[in-house]
Amino acid sequence: MRILLVEDEEKVARFITLGLRAERFAVDNAQDGQAGLELATDTPYDLLIVDLMLPALNGTELIRRVRKSNADIPIIVLTARDAVADKVVNFEAGADDYLTKPFAFAELLVRVKSLLRRGSVNRSNVLQIADLEINRVSHQVHRRGVSIKLTSKEYALLEYLVANAGRVLSRTMIMEHVWDESFESLTNIVDVYVRMLRAKIDEPFDQKLIHTVRGAGYVVSDSGHE
Repeated sequence: MRILLVEDEEKVARFITLGLRAERFAVDNAQDGQAGLELATDTPYDLLIVDLMLPALNGTELIRRVRKSNADIPIIVLTARDAVADKVVNFEAGADDYLTKPFAFAELLVRVKSLLRRGSVNRSNVLQIADLEINRVSHQVHRRGVSIKLTSKEYALLEYLVANAGRVLSRTMIMEHVWDESFESLTNIVDVYVRMLRAKIDEPFDQKLIHTVRGAGYVVSDSGHE
């Protein structure tokens, strides 16, 4: 799942980003409200974490504008403001949860997972193709009822492929989503991880789901592409 963090305090942003990535979330960052609004408008995120005291566009106005085009995305406010009036204003603007600084990362993580679990009717928490099932909240992966243990990067790669089942994903696209990098010279790492993933997801089973599209990239499908 992909999260947008809009936070202008560099140390706080780094702390949250590292923690969420360790929990297998893909995280994008924006350091001001206008940049956050543009990312939230152009990219389909599963959840937003928004500070209130932002340059260019404050967090409350950012939430209001996001809500005009997206009524369902969960939004967590993260701020030093703890007055009841501030909470009321931001809940009315469209926030789903409100966490005051300083905070423990464990508490933020619980709130993130709770909102994602609650989800909405058009955001599935379970991805499935053929006999492969991925729980996007617990990060558990099963095939034919057998639990498959994956590393953080293997899971992130599999989730991205399955969430885009039937769509050919280039190595560069995968690098940008899973590794948050876009360096062409590093795309060979994608091939390495696809091989490791195939060893766990495909090789023990008759039906192969991860396919190579020569000269283009990879696709997950329940029909052959190679």
